[in-house]
Amino acid sequence: QEIAQLKKEGRIRYAECHDYVYKSLLKFNKHLDIYFSEIDVQWLRKYETWLKGQNLAYNTIGIRFRTLRTVYNIAIKEGYVKAEFYPFKDYKVSKLHENTPKRAIVKDNVIKVMNHKEPVSNSSYNQLAIDLFTFSYLMGGINFTDMARLTGENIMDEQLVYRRKKTRKLIKLPLLPKAIEIINKYKTEDSHFLFPILSTFHQTEVQQRNRIHKTIAKVNRRLKNIGKELGIDKKLTTYVARHSHATTLKRAGVSTSLICEALGHSSEKGTQIYLD
Repeated sequence: QEIAQLKKEGRIRYAECHDYVYKSLLKFNKHLDIYFSEIDVQWLRKYETWLKGQNLAYNTIGIRFRTLRTVYNIAIKEGYVKAEFYPFKDYKVSKLHENTPKRAIVKDNVIKVMNHKEPVSNSSYNQLAIDLFTFSYLMGGINFTDMARLTGENIMDEQLVYRRKKTRKLIKLPLLPKAIEIINKYKTEDSHFLFPILSTFHQTEVQQRNRIHKTIAKVNRRLKNIGKELGIDKKLTTYVARHSHATTLKRAGVSTSLICEALGHSSEKGTQIYLD
């Protein structure tokens, strides 16, 4: 039911996360003809051991359990199971977390990327990659999916106003001069979108997602090469711009709660992971 509901809301990526758990539980338990109350601490420990046997990364196992916990919480809310049976009070999902290397780069390196000019002979995709990285860094660390979906309607009174695809949080940020310059560079009469990623051909949610997925892979390939060319010690991706934006703010003394708001995170816990 939850997978169907998420698809209906257009939250395809999140629906897929649920689908992975659904298939994984079927493999582990052979069937799902069980009561929620049967999913106790012992059951969860067995499932954890089984997942570890599948050679999955610790953080992937953590995502499986957080998704299952979400569904269990919905089951309580909907009256399918009593709260007294909730197993996640004693079984802590937080232990299934492994610190990943921080993706932020220092401000000087961000400026190097922003000022890097590609020779005209090179692919225009290289310059697009730099411009998207720059726009993300300047505009609250906006992520690629949200950037791809921006239209003229997202510009109001010299502000960028949009709702995050992932969390549905409303973000309002003043448009910086350099960001306006990038928008004007790619603006065309016949395109509904601000950047040349999506077009009117991409009508459905699935078409848009596939197109974004393909384009981000191309852009990240370009950024990786540019990073090597500039001697940057971390693999450059569009996500590095988001992480670097957050870390630069933190180093400048901005509070985590404000950074959390700018990034559109649903909790400060998520923001902490970003901060170097």
